[in-house]
Amino acid sequence: MSIVLTHAYYLYEDAKERVIMKPYPPLGLLYISGYLNDHNVENHLYDSTFFSKNQQLQFIEAKQPKAVAIYTNLMTKINVIKLIKILKNDSKYGFPKLILGGPDITYNCKNYLNTGVDFLIIGEGEQTTLELHQAITANKDYSTISGIAYLENGNVKRTPPRVKMKDLSELPLPNRAAISIEKYLDIWKSNHGKSSMTVSTQRGCPYTCKWCSTAVYGQSYRRRPADLVAEELLMLKDTYNPDSIWFVDDVFTVSHKWLKSFHEEVIKQNAIIPFECITRAERLNDEILQLLKEAGCYRIWIGAESGSQKIIDAMDRRVDVDVVKEAIQKTNALGIETGTFIMVGYPGEDENDINETITYLKAANPSHFTITVAYPIKGTSLYNEIEDKITTQPNWETSTDRDIDFTRTYSRKFYDYAVRRIVNEVNYNKEVLKGSDKNLLISVKLKTKSILAQTGMKLHKR
Repeated sequence: MSIVLTHAYYLYEDAKERVIMKPYPPLGLLYISGYLNDHNVENHLYDSTFFSKNQQLQFIEAKQPKAVAIYTNLMTKINVIKLIKILKNDSKYGFPKLILGGPDITYNCKNYLNTGVDFLIIGEGEQTTLELHQAITANKDYSTISGIAYLENGNVKRTPPRVKMKDLSELPLPNRAAISIEKYLDIWKSNHGKSSMTVSTQRGCPYTCKWCSTAVYGQSYRRRPADLVAEELLMLKDTYNPDSIWFVDDVFTVSHKWLKSFHEEVIKQNAIIPFECITRAERLNDEILQLLKEAGCYRIWIGAESGSQKIIDAMDRRVDVDVVKEAIQKTNALGIETGTFIMVGYPGEDENDINETITYLKAANPSHFTITVAYPIKGTSLYNEIEDKITTQPNWETSTDRDIDFTRTYSRKFYDYAVRRIVNEVNYNKEVLKGSDKNLLISVKLKTKSILAQTGMKLHKR
């Protein structure tokens, strides 16, 4: 009567990730496993990250579970569908009931159910997984379980939404003992010189960025008590001794009251571990930056997405680009590393906006930055706005939302080159600021000019 919890991410099949080598455990599944343990439900978590699909299938065959619950997202969907079809069509696995959860299913219910899966869990997974498993094992009616979808006479039947868990102090800690945390730590250490672990302190995000999916936790804000977060950090410190922590929260400093309590608790409990987090510029000030530093923060990712106020406003980011720039500069001055995110190819973006982004990055001078070409995730405001402008809509089962393209100011290829232009111009500027070797500067500048020639852009004047 057991349930297997798993996903379909296979690190060694992903060429890009084999270069990056920064894997993290499946924290959502670990939370569900911990919750099921708290309710005396036999569950087996198979973390596929370091293994193959064949090894995963051998594990499921050996367990012969009553149900298999699989986490799916944008990146793993294609592998998840392949896994579903094998489990659904081969008797050696015992024909378990197949359950899916994750952010990609909410607005793709019919597509996922048509793959042969039995149930979808929409929203938070802990309570729904427990109730659904109890109904499956007892062969009871499941139509009264909130937050699920299934096929009924060929039509999608969705039950009323699950009420979000208000008090996150009721959540048990993620069941990290179910998997090999040491393997993650070793891979980080051998590839990057220090190990890292993830911790979640909040659910939901109160902001309305048009490109961001809120399919699981919704546009809400719920927080675990600061003392319990500090207790978890102390446990991780004593058990695994990681070199750093990555807080996976969308906006770590959204509540200044909570952050002050967190600062007090980690110091009081001797639970400080160096950490990095994400936040918004307007939720930082001199006092909060100092508290973050004292609590162990060594890097803050401060969202901007563009250096053009026109594009920031189009995204409904509700922030001033100069506020973002100053927040990054202040954080740098305090000795905390900074990171920022950039998105190009957003509807309406033109060459002038890209030039403004380059100017912003040079002036702000973040320690790190990442760039992506905008893509529409189903269910977001961005998707709704460009749906009638979609020019490329590949087969759903063999593609992801990243493969969707739409009418932009320029071609998709233009923005691919723009990414390379931004990276090289900004990196050249960094080398100038550092006073790097002249030959290195010449090499970086020549590379930049070559990329600009390919895009047909003029060199942005310094």
